[in-house]
Amino acid sequence: MSLTRWEPFRDMMSLRDAMDRLFEESFVRPARGWITSEIGLPVPVDMYETDENLVVKANLPGLKADDVDVSITGDTLTIKGEYEAEEEGEKGSVHFKERRYGKFQRVVRLPSGVDTEAAEANFEDGVLTLTLPKTAEAKPKQIPVKSKA
Repeated sequence: MSLTRWEPFRDMMSLRDAMDRLFEESFVRPARGWITSEIGLPVPVDMYETDENLVVKANLPGLKADDVDVSITGDTLTIKGEYEAEEEGEKGSVHFKERRYGKFQRVVRLPSGVDTEAAEANFEDGVLTLTLPKTAEAKPKQIPVKSKA
């Protein structure tokens, strides 16, 4: 018969390793479509569709239209920009600084059935709105129902 020494922290370390891995995979590594940036914060994006269009909205507070670059390659939408750092100058001592600066890039996969050539982009009050018309094949079609009575 062999004796095994009881090590109460051995199982806790494996639990800790599992929790570390969970948090690292959930929050540290960007998921597909999330931002890859120096500032480390996601660019909030909404995507919805109407009968006629696919609409993508992105919150980009503090930027101007000239600060944003939008491109579509195949079925991939890319939104890029940069938040410029402000000069500290004669503002006095800083108590805390939470606003981040640097380049950002958000990549989103577009669903099929949109006409990327006819896309329009508008920027107003820090909100970028992209409108992509649906192709004729992607638009809903009404099918009449006939009765045999």
